[in-house]
Amino acid sequence: MLTKDALFGGAITLWQPARGYRVNIDALLLAAFAAGGRRARRTIDLGAGVGAIGLSLLHLRATDRVAFVEREPDLTILARRNLKASGFTGTVHEADLSLGLPPSLNQNADLVVANPPYFEPESGRPRAEALDRRSRAGAIEPFLTATARALDGTRARAAFAYPARALEHLLRSAAEHALVAKRLRLVHARIDAEARLALVEFRRARPGGLVVERPLVEWAASGKRTPEIIRLLGHRTGDRR
Repeated sequence: MLTKDALFGGAITLWQPARGYRVNIDALLLAAFAAGGRRARRTIDLGAGVGAIGLSLLHLRATDRVAFVEREPDLTILARRNLKASGFTGTVHEADLSLGLPPSLNQNADLVVANPPYFEPESGRPRAEALDRRSRAGAIEPFLTATARALDGTRARAAFAYPARALEHLLRSAAEHALVAKRLRLVHARIDAEARLALVEFRRARPGGLVVERPLVEWAASGKRTPEIIRLLGHRTGDRR
């Protein structure tokens, strides 16, 4: 069963599963973070799901075209449907990153975005829905390997969303793939809460020069979004976290 949802006040129509795997605010926050850098000509969305991040970048005019890469056949079908409905330029590739990036995408991007699985295999509570389980649990290495292969030159960049509590693991693993963090923004549910999400921009560059941006706070009060979040989202998404 599917639902027809909207992003950015209805600017993007998004078909997605009614249960289990659902687009949440992290995808929109990552798109906004990635859009804060230099405009891209070619973007690759790794683990694209139904296409929310890539479509958001196209809507924000942060890129000219997007290649969506997703391993789940059902989600790939929806990503194609959503791309066609949007009228934007892009392609959808069904591929398992653990088996490698599609050869046509090697050194093909000046921007890579990824909202990879948050939990290592065999960790965390099992999810009832199969797609939800597979989207949340998995190794980070295939995403980093694919990113290193996809980036075209030292000016190309990659933007990742990852749990703040696991930031050290992400940075250490990225360094093993010669990916260096150059920009970081931490997301807090409330001003007095610990960071829950890290938004990180990587480049194939020399270590050093990390810019830590001001924190992004989601809620001003119970049930009340901060002005920045309201501006970023444009409107409520089809799902809440």
